[in-house]
Amino acid sequence: MKRTIIDASQFELTEKVVAIKRVTKVVKGGRNFRFTALVVVGDGNGHVGAGLGKAAEIPEAIRKGKEDASKNLVSVALDENSSITHDFIGKFGSASVLLKRAPEGTGVIAGGPARSVCELAGIKNIRTKSLGSNNKQNVVLATIAGLSQLKTPEEVAKNRGKSVEEVMA
Repeated sequence: MKRTIIDASQFELTEKVVAIKRVTKVVKGGRNFRFTALVVVGDGNGHVGAGLGKAAEIPEAIRKGKEDASKNLVSVALDENSSITHDFIGKFGSASVLLKRAPEGTGVIAGGPARSVCELAGIKNIRTKSLGSNNKQNVVLATIAGLSQLKTPEEVAKNRGKSVEEVMA
């Protein structure tokens, strides 16, 4: 999977915490509790990323997750009605997410983890379906993988050596 990493400093990013898990490690003196936070960041204009933060306190885990997510930003190809350019299935691990373009007025029809990614990417009209695993981390990463592999009609036309009209027909 080829991802172009984007410099996060040029975007005004908003964050959303998708999941917080408490992880327990049993040691000689008792139990150690730590937290992992799955955070999605996006600028609402075609850039989105996800990150995982781990720490002893929840706020620190969220901060680390946000930092990690802003390092892993990808750009998303959007069409004129704030939907994706074509249907695609994103895969990560055993999770697959079906991404279907939708006409104006449809809204974001998606489950929890995929909805967070789509909203922060700036997608206003899309239908998604989570297939396979329902693990939140894998669903988020599968959604981002699918969105990052979308191509614009201009890119497809350039690759095929044709005009945009020939590709769209």
